[in-house]
Parts: sequence; structure tokens; C-alpha cells
Amino acid sequence: MRVIFTEIARKELEDGIRCYELEYSGLGYSFKEEVRKAVLRIARYPQAWSIEQGDTRKCLLHKFPYKLMYPWMKIMLLWLR
Repeated sequence: MRVIFTEIARKELEDGIRCYELEYSGLGYSFKEEVRKAVLRIARYPQAWSIEQGDTRKCLLHKFPYKLMYPWMKIMLLWLR
């Protein structure tokens, strides 16, 4: 499965990395790694997560208040707070 981030998702990811890095050195990297691992899980098992709405599924991150939403082949990162 090929993973493509929307422009909005890419910006939210970059903003999240930057914000977490300002909170604590290395936290931005941890966030980026958490997203990377979630993307790999989604790519490997795309139907493993619950349906959010219609054909859009969501994968919650373990350590951060974000979720990845993905209809078909696109993945969108949304903030949960």
C-alpha cells in the first residue's frame, strides 16, 4: 500500500513535531517516530482499525493525542484535543 499525506496532514505533522520539540528536546522526534510506526501498521493492515465515518478509518497514536485517518490510500493526520 502506498501512503500519501494530504497537504493539510503534512502541515499538521510538521506543526506537531515543532510544538513537541519546543516542549522538550527529542519529543518532536518521538512524535514523528510514533506517526511513522502507525503509518507502517496501517500500510500493512489497512482494515485493522475502526471506521470513523463512511469508508474512512482511524488509527489512534499510542503516546500522543492524534489520530491518523485514511480513506482508501490517503492518510490524514488530525489532532484529537
